[in-house]
Amino acid sequence: MTKITDSAEWKALEKHYNEIKNTEMRDLFDDDKDRFNNFHLNLDDFLVDFSKNRITKTTSKLLNDLAGKVKIDDWKKKQFSGEKINNTENRAVLHTALRSQDEQPIIVDGLDVKPEIKKTLEQVKSFSESINNGTWKGYTGKKINTIVNIGIGGSDLGPAMVCKALKPYAHKDLNIHFVSNVDAADLSLTLEQCDPETTLFIVASKTFTTQETMTNAFSARHWFLSHAKNNQEVAKHFVAVSTNLKKVEEFGIHEKNMFIFWDWVGGRYSLWSAIGLSIAIYLGFDNFKQLHHGAYEMDQHFLNAPIEKNIPVQLALIGVWYINFFKFNTQAILPYDQGLSLLPSYLQQADMESNGKFIDRDGHRVCVETGPVIWGESGTNGQHAFYQLIHQGTQFVPCDFIMPIKSHYDLGEQKNTHHKILMSNLIAQSQSLMMGKSIDEARAELLNTGLSDDEIESLLPHCSFEGNRPSNTILFEKLTPINLGRLIALYEHKIFVQGIIWNINSFDQWGVEYGKQIARLVLPKIKGERTSSCFDGSTNNLIDYIKKNC
Repeated sequence: MTKITDSAEWKALEKHYNEIKNTEMRDLFDDDKDRFNNFHLNLDDFLVDFSKNRITKTTSKLLNDLAGKVKIDDWKKKQFSGEKINNTENRAVLHTALRSQDEQPIIVDGLDVKPEIKKTLEQVKSFSESINNGTWKGYTGKKINTIVNIGIGGSDLGPAMVCKALKPYAHKDLNIHFVSNVDAADLSLTLEQCDPETTLFIVASKTFTTQETMTNAFSARHWFLSHAKNNQEVAKHFVAVSTNLKKVEEFGIHEKNMFIFWDWVGGRYSLWSAIGLSIAIYLGFDNFKQLHHGAYEMDQHFLNAPIEKNIPVQLALIGVWYINFFKFNTQAILPYDQGLSLLPSYLQQADMESNGKFIDRDGHRVCVETGPVIWGESGTNGQHAFYQLIHQGTQFVPCDFIMPIKSHYDLGEQKNTHHKILMSNLIAQSQSLMMGKSIDEARAELLNTGLSDDEIESLLPHCSFEGNRPSNTILFEKLTPINLGRLIALYEHKIFVQGIIWNINSFDQWGVEYGKQIARLVLPKIKGERTSSCFDGSTNNLIDYIKKNC
């Protein structure tokens, strides 16, 4: 395949970059009074403002040409139709099918996957309602009031993020915990808050062999049986999201309480599947379906909107512009909503596990930089941690500011005060990153402080800001299941589009598996009595040091 960097579209962007790389966004706004209207898009109450970026109308046209060159529209159809675009694992990529709202069949290996999806969702609905209405009882006849989800990666991050974000919709008499780390502290501190008579454990592992998950699951079962004493009672307090019936039954979970999902559901895209059982229980099945509905709306927008009006495509292209031309290889996710505080971690996996690749679809080393480093924190906490670097550091960090306009939380007369302060900070940060503060502006401010001329001159370099630092702002009326569904799907599609442009498979994760493979070799050496000699000098000595001191 011809390298994208050899294409006329890429070369046109390189030429354009050299022409505008020093352009100030201040000037772009001065020259175009209608810039906001030209560089924002809406999906109902969901607004994405990308006007504070180092782009012009020419940039957008050239980026759109690039999207056309790599046949974005064709790739969208391949994904949604069930074609096996995960070429290294020979799998379809159909998390979008899980939230489909239409009856159009999707054929994989000669079979329509829609009936199986419907069947599993009905099972999730029935089970979640049995917990919510109290018909499911624990081994002493008490109603379940605590859910513990045991999983890792996509079996943890997605459900945990959604449940925290949508806590205002949760059943008030339910508590929920997520255990992922094999560090005993994670499970131990969770169990301290649980009553074995009223706790339900969801063990989420496709193979039911994931080391971290199953270590935690067996320890949780041991804790439970230390109270219940009877192995038969495990079935009343443990359910599984898995495909390995034999292992599930050996654990003590009844077949009817195993919820399946499929190889065309990648872990980091799996919250829409039975992996979302914890979401359906905690928030109620109707809200779980509303989450699906919001994602479906974004799916339809992504499928049908033209490139220049397509929100995920436009954000993806802007990201490529920064990563491959400006060499800005990091991005901050900055939600100004405490409920979304887990969103940066969730998107770390979604993006970095998807596009953190140096080998392309054809097995060759990539010819461009690929996935950015994703990080962030909820506002305003991040402002008192790392915004110094964002404003004045030597690295430029494109930012996504995200916020609902209305809050769920009522503090009486103080409600609007809290939220308005929060909103003012979001707006101020995006504005100040773009505008900066010139030496003259800083001098004018300092003249009113009573400082001497010499003191002012010495402070000026420290009090000025280059500005011209890019950001997107995403606003929506309220953090509802529908809007959260839209938001998650937006980033899923953005990541997919960037993978297409870079010609990488965004749906495998061989790097994740490699570390696990080595860990399986190291564990016997840590458990053994002999000194280690089969690894490099550093690793052997670290193993021996641990054995001597543990």
